Amino acid sequence: MDAGHHLGRCPEREGRDEGTRPESHVSSPHPLRPNIWCAAAGESLHVSSPNNAGSGRMASAGGSTLAGIAALALWAFLAPLARLAQPMPPLLLTGLGFAAGGVLGLAVVAARGRLAALRQPPLAWVHGAGGLAGYHVLYFAALALAPPVEANLLNYTWPLLIVLLAAPLRGLRLGPQRLLGVGLGAAGAVLLLSGGARFPAEAFAGFACALAAAVTWALYSVLSARFAAVPTEAVAGFCLVAAVLALAAHLLVEPRLLPTPGQWLAVLLLGLGPMGAAFFLWDIGMKRGDPRLLGTLGYA
Repeated sequence: MDAGHHLGRCPEREGRDEGTRPESHVSSPHPLRPNIWCAAAGESLHVSSPNNAGSGRMASAGGSTLAGIAALALWAFLAPLARLAQPMPPLLLTGLGFAAGGVLGLAVVAARGRLAALRQPPLAWVHGAGGLAGYHVLYFAALALAPPVEANLLNYTWPLLIVLLAAPLRGLRLGPQRLLGVGLGAAGAVLLLSGGARFPAEAFAGFACALAAAVTWALYSVLSARFAAVPTEAVAGFCLVAAVLALAAHLLVEPRLLPTPGQWLAVLLLGLGPMGAAFFLWDIGMKRGDPRLLGTLGYA
């Protein structure tokens, strides 16, 4: 089939005097329902091939999912770099990591002349900055109020929640194979992390924070598609706002200290990877990729 095919006459011009009119070419936004748009200059038009349009969308979704996978790979370095920064207070580490990631991201955005991308409606800022800051505050509160193994076990339900929420919030189908895959991943995580796990009643607040952190990250991730019009460059601004919130909380509840050169190196590396580039890549993956696959791979 040719790249375009003739659709015939425009209804709005049917019955009018005919003459010599140039053809106009438009691309269809939907592969099965061509955009029958009639230009004032003519009634004949061409649309791009449905096969080509579908292939382009599949390639775009595949590339976006790969971006999300790259984010998961970068998060593998989060724990080692956090240990390198010890004994820095967790909220201070979170704030400085977000600040490093936000400043580096902002430099890239400015170099590309895309600072206008930071002008977004309030709801986008609530979702972006609130999701990033809210998750990390809840997670570190869980680690402070509950045994770390049990807190991590509960927090690590976020991949399962992403897959399950993809159906009601994104309208994506969950087949038995996908459910089996993420179920096996969750079971494997339980086996790895639950050895000797205890859930004492006095740590209930910490366990609640861990579960709340998992729900917050899952909702932030799955709902990113609702903000598809918000460019990924805006994540730089979200990181900076999250940094301000975390540092403010640090000043209120944590002892103040000046990081050592080694801790500053850890902060810089966090900003480059797990708390910087990873958030931009995850935004791409969740907005235009497959959240079901990314959630399942979260247990890899």
